[in-house]
Amino acid sequence: MESYVWAKALHLVSVVSLFAGLFYLVRLFIYHVEALERPENERAVLVPQYILMEKRLMLAIVNPALIGTTVFGLWLMSIIHAWVLPWFQLKIFFLLLLFTYHGFCSRIRRQLAKGICKWSSKSLRIWNEVATVLLFAIIFTAVFKQPIGAGYGLIAVLVLGGAGGAVFFLTRRSKKG
Repeated sequence: MESYVWAKALHLVSVVSLFAGLFYLVRLFIYHVEALERPENERAVLVPQYILMEKRLMLAIVNPALIGTTVFGLWLMSIIHAWVLPWFQLKIFFLLLLFTYHGFCSRIRRQLAKGICKWSSKSLRIWNEVATVLLFAIIFTAVFKQPIGAGYGLIAVLVLGGAGGAVFFLTRRSKKG
């Protein structure tokens, strides 16, 4: 039982670190892309700084957190024999999507470091929301321990996103009015 608690705690810390890093990384991409549209004197200062920050974040936090998430997740999986559980098979699908997301983020970072920009600020903002959907789907599937948990997670994203959007819209509207 003690190994289960350790595996779960270390897995959760790694997952939180991974998602925090991914959210911040894509936010840096957005700032980086927006810096490319700034006047030359600003761009000359901002772009190298974003390249450095993105590299350090990826190498010092995101990649180690992904490794920790995987190692501690495999440890946890072996303790509870998760591979036979239907909800876990769905979670594996979402994890494969998460690994793919991480891979795309690595690719975007390398492209931006080379001065290649295939993404707009708006498309990167949407890309950042993909991680949010994955986070909810993975967590809700694991907590409810049923495939329907992913559905609950997606409903929660829609409800919270809709409520947050409404608050943002009303706040902005009242400031203009």
